Amino acid sequence: MSIILQNARLVCPASGRDSPGSLLIEKGRIASLDGTGAPEGAEVLDCNGAILAPGLIDLRAALGEPGQEHRETIESAAEAAAAGGITTLCALPDSEPALDDPAPLQFILRKGEMTGSLSILPYGAATRGCAGKEMTEFGLLREAGAIAFTDGTHAIADARTMRLALSYARAFGTFIVQHPEEPSLARNASATEGEMATRMGLPAAPAAAEAMMVARDIALARLTRGHVHFAHVSTGAALDLIRQAKAEGLRVTCDTAPPYFDLNETAIGDFRTYAKLSPPLRREEDRRAVVAALADGTIDAVASDHQPRDADDKRVPFAQAEAGGAGLATLLGVTLARYHGGDLPLLRCLELLTAAPAKLLGLEAGRLAPGAPADLVLFSPDRGWKVEAGKLPGKAQNSPFDGRALEGRVVGTWKAGRRVFG
Repeated sequence: MSIILQNARLVCPASGRDSPGSLLIEKGRIASLDGTGAPEGAEVLDCNGAILAPGLIDLRAALGEPGQEHRETIESAAEAAAAGGITTLCALPDSEPALDDPAPLQFILRKGEMTGSLSILPYGAATRGCAGKEMTEFGLLREAGAIAFTDGTHAIADARTMRLALSYARAFGTFIVQHPEEPSLARNASATEGEMATRMGLPAAPAAAEAMMVARDIALARLTRGHVHFAHVSTGAALDLIRQAKAEGLRVTCDTAPPYFDLNETAIGDFRTYAKLSPPLRREEDRRAVVAALADGTIDAVASDHQPRDADDKRVPFAQAEAGGAGLATLLGVTLARYHGGDLPLLRCLELLTAAPAKLLGLEAGRLAPGAPADLVLFSPDRGWKVEAGKLPGKAQNSPFDGRALEGRVVGTWKAGRRVFG
């Protein structure tokens, strides 16, 4: 059935559009942006002036399935994603088993299709078991559908292995996503080294562990002419290095996640395990540096960094708690806080969640244009809501933003022209 979404504020960062309009959907794709050409009997939906934008593209999220379905399933993640306006999600490979073979990777692709609401693009494991030692078969995994390669939340620590990975990825027209943390400095750490960790008596890692890994891998990118992408960058020192590498013309990109521009290390006060993340929350000056890097283009995209955990993972002493936070349902709202706070224009906030990750991954999604997929999110930018763990959509409830008041509520999500939320 043809659908007209009328009386909408059409916002498309890819084209720079921000204007009133009506969007026509036919056969799962956008047919027009002025509502013309609709056949008689088309369904009409009044958007009441809400913002209609491309569906969000989440550059990085962990799924409990396979192997940790007690934390999350693909079905429950798809429910949370739809409620958050996410229509495409890139799944990390450090599951059980790891996505180091075509069979489990194709399993993820099929399960994503079965949801009917979410395209899941799996990363291939860069090394067997994401253990950082033996390289996987990049060619076979790429043919099976791997969007890029990474060891997920594990840093590729060995320099020779990383050099080979960058070279192989270049040969197959893709890139390596690195968790930028020098493992020997960060081992068993629960927080960022400094006064806060000392006062709480927590094992800590220096923030320099991030910049050290970034510096090494920039050197390897220069050596191999490969493309390295740094995940969830959280420190000003690392961002300075990335900024310099980009100015040099190296193939270096990066993303960050909402906790690193919305929270700082004080959020772990009272041993609040929901705020125990990897990398750990940083000092306020680092948070401000991340916001500045979002504004000046040093950071290419914002990812949810969704890491589902269950009650047994978090209801333990802080040092023993698993790191990770749920982030699908809050991705848009927390990013829009930078718009409401005056740090970023609305188009830039949405670009970081749509057009920018689409460009990085080479996707046709992430834009409002005739012929593009009708993957859409409709949201009221000023509508307030409160994050409440236990009431979030999906299975994972371990939100570091629990209790946070946000502005920007998703009221509808469409996947390939079919309404999947709202």
